[in-house]
Amino acid sequence: MPTPHDPSLPLHAWGASALLAAYRNRSLSPVQVTQAVLDHIAQWEPHLCASYLLRPEKALEQARSSEARWRADEPSGALDGVPVTLKENIATRGDPTPLGTLATDTTPAAADAPPAARLREAGAVMVCKTTMPDYGMLSSGVSTFHPLTRNPWDLSKTPGGSSAGGGAAAAAGYGPLHIGTDIGGSLRLPASWCGIYSLKPSLGRVPIDPPYTGRAAGPMTRRVADAALMMQVLSRPDARDSMSLPPAQVAWDDWEGAIDHLRGLRIGLLIDAGCGLAVDPEVRDAVLHAATLLDDAGAIVEPMEPFFTRQMLDGMDHAWRMRSHLDLAALPAHRRDTVLPYIHTWADSVKDMSGTAAFVAMSQFHATRVATVRACNPYDFVISPTAPNVAFAAELPSPTNDPLRPLEHIAFTVPFNMSEQPAASINCGYTEAGLPIGLQIAGRRFDDLGVLRISRAFELLRDAQRPWPEPPNA
Repeated sequence: MPTPHDPSLPLHAWGASALLAAYRNRSLSPVQVTQAVLDHIAQWEPHLCASYLLRPEKALEQARSSEARWRADEPSGALDGVPVTLKENIATRGDPTPLGTLATDTTPAAADAPPAARLREAGAVMVCKTTMPDYGMLSSGVSTFHPLTRNPWDLSKTPGGSSAGGGAAAAAGYGPLHIGTDIGGSLRLPASWCGIYSLKPSLGRVPIDPPYTGRAAGPMTRRVADAALMMQVLSRPDARDSMSLPPAQVAWDDWEGAIDHLRGLRIGLLIDAGCGLAVDPEVRDAVLHAATLLDDAGAIVEPMEPFFTRQMLDGMDHAWRMRSHLDLAALPAHRRDTVLPYIHTWADSVKDMSGTAAFVAMSQFHATRVATVRACNPYDFVISPTAPNVAFAAELPSPTNDPLRPLEHIAFTVPFNMSEQPAASINCGYTEAGLPIGLQIAGRRFDDLGVLRISRAFELLRDAQRPWPEPPNA
């Protein structure tokens, strides 16, 4: 693919740093770029259905304000004039937050959630929100509120979820910067299945509201450098997150010698998650090839034994079922009846769960944390498949299409939510049919910069990437 600074790239495909440099030297205007992104979205959107609250005039109004600031040499922040999308569960002032379901009250939000506030302060042009499935409880783009979201690499496939629209938007070129959320893989799974890059930060690195065990917001981009640029902005403090980390000075743009940094690093290679779906042979081969590239560059790559268990996965699954069962039970009947039947079946399956069983299920969150930290402790980083499978049929809510076996595909991702460790997904290959395959790179808790550096090194080492998909009949 062309480099991020190749002027022959269409404007919607430019990286954020290249756009900012062009704004600075006045060779480009935020209005030009925003219009180009909107034109490109108009070509894709009838096929992908990745956007929510796409309001071109509001985006152009923001772009005109940014243009005026650049003309006065007074940009408001590190992303001034750069187009960005936000997952619709990240509240934006004055807009409904439907959470992907018809059951939700659509009262406009009173304030921006922390990630939205940081992007607005930085001058980013908020082009649109992006879609998600009902309550974010699916790894697909199936929703009762939004049209079915599809994967730009193959429109018959899902982009994954729950950051479904964000994954599709990044792969399709809805501008350079996108933000999603993740509680069990909802950033990394769409990244894997859409061939993009995403970082789930250490818990609390990016303030979020409401906070919740394992829940993180993070960037979804085509390039590692763009994700790092977003982290400069998103990691700024916000008192609303009771689980946020203390402010830290992190050199997010320190890429010097990324490949050299690999030498002597001890990297665990996890091919067997311990439970869940078996790893597809094409996924396994792509991850093993990635391991070879890192080993050849000087890292010490060692096989790991699985540490995640069926008891852990099922316990967290049943705890989440109980939470959702209680949430659904609290809804008025007319709203409860609009929730996706798959989620009803899943949640209501625990209606007779005893208090003892609920406590045992909840205890698996901590058991997973302890096991993950212990298993990763001998290593600087751990690599694995992001998902055991590749993108599946768009109409399915999950790979198994079974509400009583809904989480069989998250065994590689969810442990790092519970251990609070940073973990990224980066494309490492393609199936024979042309579907992307994700490599997960996990680091020690708080070492978000280390994960970004290793990601950048792999980005430089990996095989040539295929051109990004183009809109049908473009």
